[in-house]
Amino acid sequence: MEILVLYYSRHGNVAQMARQVARGIESVTGCQARLRTVPAVSTVCEAVADSIPANGDPYACAADLAECAGLVLGSPTRFGNMAAPLKYFWDQTSALWLSGALIGKPAAVFTSTSSLHGGQESTLLSMLLPLLHHGMLILGLPYSEADLLTTHSGGTPYGASHLAGADSRLPLSDEEKRLCQALGKRVADTCIKLNHAH
Repeated sequence: MEILVLYYSRHGNVAQMARQVARGIESVTGCQARLRTVPAVSTVCEAVADSIPANGDPYACAADLAECAGLVLGSPTRFGNMAAPLKYFWDQTSALWLSGALIGKPAAVFTSTSSLHGGQESTLLSMLLPLLHHGMLILGLPYSEADLLTTHSGGTPYGASHLAGADSRLPLSDEEKRLCQALGKRVADTCIKLNHAH
């Protein structure tokens, strides 16, 4: 059972989080993570990127969403909102919405910010909007994850988060890693339960 980890990362922090989420997914027997990213957008006009990036994970396409059993979506914060490249990708998913391809699939979100109060929670909430429109089942992090009560870095009940610092160079804390893994595991566990229910 493949779970899509779809993200955009500018400085590499969200990409690191995506790998921790994937670890959580793959800790569940029968589940595998499919890591995908999206290209940057042009500030002048629509540009065409190579179909395969020079490094990192492959670019996502509609088939990745249609084929996945669940989704974990990650973006850096841009003024309390998801980054434009990820929003642009979602703006191209009307055909999936019309077909109902994502209805009933579990989904969760994660983000990274430069400052602790830089809009982590509003970004996570903004990322949930297209998922709700697609009819996905939204999952957060329950407070049974003890790190939510003790972390001095990232971590919210709306999804995993990371404090990158003003220069975007702070590594993921142990708490942030555990919460990313817990988020991935929760989506994977839910996919397994839903599959068994059918």
